[in-house]
Amino acid sequence: MVCQNEPLVQKVCDLYEQISSLESLKPSKDVDMLFTQLVLTCIPPNPIDVDKLCKKTQEMRSNLIRLCGEAEGLLESHFSAILGSCENPLDHLNIFPYYPNYLKLSHLEFNILKQHHTNVPGKVAFVGSGPLPLTSIVLARNHLTTTSFHNYDIDPSANSKALQLITSHPDLSSRMFFHTTDIMKVTSELQEFDVVFLAALVGMDKEEKVKVIDHLAKQMAPGAILMLRSAHGARAFLYPVIDPCDLRGFEVLSVFHPSDEVINSVVIARKYAMPVNSNDHQQTGLGSMIVLPNKCCEMLALNPLSHVTMAEELVVEEQHS
Repeated sequence: MVCQNEPLVQKVCDLYEQISSLESLKPSKDVDMLFTQLVLTCIPPNPIDVDKLCKKTQEMRSNLIRLCGEAEGLLESHFSAILGSCENPLDHLNIFPYYPNYLKLSHLEFNILKQHHTNVPGKVAFVGSGPLPLTSIVLARNHLTTTSFHNYDIDPSANSKALQLITSHPDLSSRMFFHTTDIMKVTSELQEFDVVFLAALVGMDKEEKVKVIDHLAKQMAPGAILMLRSAHGARAFLYPVIDPCDLRGFEVLSVFHPSDEVINSVVIARKYAMPVNSNDHQQTGLGSMIVLPNKCCEMLALNPLSHVTMAEELVVEEQHS
């Protein structure tokens, strides 16, 4: 059992106490300083397993993830409003402090996607796009230049801000669409998408996220791709973790854990053509993917320093700054 005598956990707990005592999580000098410290604490590779944390620390982690989600939403809303006041918002995306991370993450996700989905997708859905839908924007501008993007968010003000960013752009305004709805209420419409992206903060804990994944498994077209963002090691103090065995109804194709400033792990899965007994299907990571950490299925034990042998036809290009 890992608890607060672990230096990393103690540091995270101390930062949690300071963050939770803030009057507001809106962007400010104190908020920016504390979250920067938190991110810098959690980014270095660390073999910690958050499932083995003591109950008190587990509760702290759950609360911290929610605080991170709230702060991230407020940060994106703040910068989206600033960008929306510009004549050509997309020309000024670099004012957002984490824009370089989105460029790297989107490039990584595109490289992983094209290894498993050789045709250019005609329609992509992004669930939980928020007020600053940078993944959709970067993919649409740089990588999937003919694809239409349908962005789903439950918050009407988030979609209003997001729409303002692309209205003046002659190309993206014709290919990006925004839907204000709870994704759990979207049914047959999901059959239309070749690829569905699920944002890291849709479902703020394991139970909530698995409910969304189960819904997508019921509604997505057979053979469609689901791309998710997870977290690994100490980064799991910032975002919820999804294990491959949480993806019922999907064949997990690979899991990639970045070791640079890109925080989120990337999981790619394919909707089964028909129901499959997960005990009959062996899951392994390919290319530069780390062995799948399938704890609950007890299929493969994770060694964070080990890699699967490269398969020539499924090499994922790792991006280096």
